[in-house]
Amino acid sequence: MTSEIDYKALFTATPSPYLVLGPDLVVVDVNEAYLRVTGRSRQDLVGHYLFEVFPDNPADPSADGVRNLEASLHRALRSKDPDRMAVQKYDISVPGRPGVFEERWWSPVNTPVLGPDGQVAWIIHRVEDVTEFVLTHTGRPSGGGREALGGRKAMEAELYARARELLRLNEELRQAHARERQVAVTLQEAMLHSPDLTRHPDIAVRYLPAAGSLNVCGDWYDVVDLPGDGFAVAVGDVVGHGLEAAAVMGMLRSALSAVVRALREPARSLEVLGLYSRSVDGALATTALQAVIDSRDRRITYSSAGHPPPVLLHPDGTCDLLDQATDPPLGARPQHAARLQASLSYRTGDTLVLYTDGLIERRGEDIDAGLHRLTDTLAGYGRYGTERLADALLARLGVVSGARDDIALIIVRL
Repeated sequence: MTSEIDYKALFTATPSPYLVLGPDLVVVDVNEAYLRVTGRSRQDLVGHYLFEVFPDNPADPSADGVRNLEASLHRALRSKDPDRMAVQKYDISVPGRPGVFEERWWSPVNTPVLGPDGQVAWIIHRVEDVTEFVLTHTGRPSGGGREALGGRKAMEAELYARARELLRLNEELRQAHARERQVAVTLQEAMLHSPDLTRHPDIAVRYLPAAGSLNVCGDWYDVVDLPGDGFAVAVGDVVGHGLEAAAVMGMLRSALSAVVRALREPARSLEVLGLYSRSVDGALATTALQAVIDSRDRRITYSSAGHPPPVLLHPDGTCDLLDQATDPPLGARPQHAARLQASLSYRTGDTLVLYTDGLIERRGEDIDAGLHRLTDTLAGYGRYGTERLADALLARLGVVSGARDDIALIIVRL
């Protein structure tokens, strides 16, 4: 992986201002942030002695920026350890206005980089511009004297510089995670497309990414038409987060969709999926549930790999939990074993509800409490249409805007 990183691009894009010096204090490289904060171009800096391009302000008789920075750089050269400087007043000339300097305050750190021979090959000079803080919180220092920035104010400026740096890095991290989340959500929504679903107007599906999370998870649903008078529905939940979980979800979902078309039996389909999951990184401990609906005989046959039980809702509001065929999650057994399968009949007008655990689980609460809450809620909506029922269920359970975990939901009017 190391050889694949473009360190030049990484250095150029780093948000903190960086300058790279040779042991002779000649500038050998500079990043974009440093150019922005100083108003210089690469041509102005690279190949030039540092203090040639950044001399002391001749109009300030007490200017000691050059002396202090040079002393710090030589300490780093001698000790081969980073040298962190106190906040410094170091005015810089205004580009395009010869002889004109502007007041600037900096928080610098000089870090030596050793070569193969153990000697200092470069010095990384990083600065944070704290001019705004100093001028706002201490008032413009009179006469340019350093004594105007007392020890307490200097410490405040240091803390300000570090806090601002941390805020910027946190924002960069947040944006990076937000981009990954959006990519993962888009990928997941694309992979959740079920072509056969268009032929089932009495099936409603919902997918809600976790609320307040920077990553999506690996929840899925699927609807598959089978030869003859029947179709299959499935839900699953991959352990993990982000793009990796979404990718694993797509692989397992596609595999199960293909297998159930050929075998038609939920238990055997999950057995094959379990074998396949052993060869997929990140698939261990995935939970899944497959149900096959025989429309002619009005029977539901199902099998569960560690997944929460579906609910069969009757028009009068009574409910049955489909919890008679539950085995461990995929890949949890050391050896392959046949999975359980169960069947039950249904009546026209019944509703089958499949979901992932984000719908019912709450922190610090037993899963049975979540199941009771689900069935109690469903009891009031036995005659709702599937789309209306899906919306009402999410609203009553307080997860319209998402829960702590992703939610996948299928509601089937039988």
